[in-house]
Amino acid sequence: MNTTAEQSPHQIDVKEFHPRARAALGDPQIRKNFRNAMNGLMSKRTAAFEGWDVETLRDLGANVRMRALANLPDLLEQLEQKLTENGVRVHWAVDADEACRIVRDICVARDAKSVIKGKSMVSEEMELNHYLHEQGIEALESDLGEYIVQLAEETPSHIIMPAIHKNTDEISKLLHEKTGTDLSHDANYLTASARLQMREKFMNADVGVSGVNFAVAETGTLCLVENEGNGRMTTTVPPCHIAVTGIEKVVPNLEDVTALLALLTRSATGQHITTYFNMISGPRKTDELDGPEEVHLVLVDNGRSTIYQDDQLLDTLRCIRCGACMNHCPVYTRVGGHTYGTTYPGPIGKILMPHLIGLDEGRHLPSASSLCGACGEVCPVKIPIPDLLVRLRQEAVDGDRLHPGKVKGHGAKRSSVEAMIWKGWGLMHAKPALYRFGTGIAAKFRKLQPGKIGGWTQYRTAPALAPKTLHQRMKERQQ
Repeated sequence: MNTTAEQSPHQIDVKEFHPRARAALGDPQIRKNFRNAMNGLMSKRTAAFEGWDVETLRDLGANVRMRALANLPDLLEQLEQKLTENGVRVHWAVDADEACRIVRDICVARDAKSVIKGKSMVSEEMELNHYLHEQGIEALESDLGEYIVQLAEETPSHIIMPAIHKNTDEISKLLHEKTGTDLSHDANYLTASARLQMREKFMNADVGVSGVNFAVAETGTLCLVENEGNGRMTTTVPPCHIAVTGIEKVVPNLEDVTALLALLTRSATGQHITTYFNMISGPRKTDELDGPEEVHLVLVDNGRSTIYQDDQLLDTLRCIRCGACMNHCPVYTRVGGHTYGTTYPGPIGKILMPHLIGLDEGRHLPSASSLCGACGEVCPVKIPIPDLLVRLRQEAVDGDRLHPGKVKGHGAKRSSVEAMIWKGWGLMHAKPALYRFGTGIAAKFRKLQPGKIGGWTQYRTAPALAPKTLHQRMKERQQ
């Protein structure tokens, strides 16, 4: 998402998190849809890791990602060299706008009028569909979940399962209204109907666009993980294939992919392996019968190199986009992905999006967490998400070190009342005599404590002040 680009009609106002959260909490159908889906995903993940030394595998995955990030500049150069040798054209994009222009220029050069897209969160980040539509180029999603979301004119609510917020009945009604299929609760029928509708688009598309799960520097190989086969068709049937990915997705060699793949599939969908694992190393050769005539890779920065400069926030770039943190997050499970108003929702979105849109714009995101730690416990590459949330919470108030000027000055986002309270708190705790006097007064007049304390007590019971201070209790105990 680019804050300087024209806002798309489907883009949600990021700053409206709290009203959307209240609306979601008041919608029993949304809560039921997410609760059922998350329960199933958590159970499948547990079963998929049964018999495995999960912590050892997580350590291995974390080490693979950290080693790749430590050598990221060299690996990116190596990747470009190998891909070029393989006949793949590599493009570099500093932000989402430039990435969209690169895709457009490739399409224009081929006089392309239609694009078929495989699932790609980076393309969502770029708002590529909206951009291509403005350029007069049709872009159709081929992933079933993305296709459903596109028909509904919505954005994905989950990075793995875009339409997870809808149940079978809602999907049936949507397909009936938009495509004329019969109303049915048979998931197989609905899937087959969507497949037939998309098959013609596959055969006639001028360009195929896909994401990339892992880019292997040693061999110049683009790896794509999927279940439906749409990714394989997107990358082989159209005469031109454009892959888009963030610069952090590179790994040194194919051996590194094995550990990450084992973690990704089990963490994302509870599968030992997905139905398809595509490995793309170049365009169709003269003696081959199928495959694209051209293959392009667009490497997208869009704020990632800025994150890379911070030793702590660098851990954000370890993410392999499995969605496990969302599946186990009590906040996400209750309010859903659309509440966040960002491309990446849930815990990973709370630590990634502030860098992509600016901490001033997304300052509410790090606070949309109970800090229960579940996201950090299940992350397959051990990203310390709770620690990063605390760091970003502090910067949202004290000033953004990575994006100076976005949040100006110490305490720029504190109200005058809050600033006065914290100044008094600091003064009181700096002087023992003042602390004893203050706590003694509070204990003595505890019955005057108000029952409501701002928004804190809207969903909580106000903590009762103790009749005696700790110092008083210790003195009595010593006597």
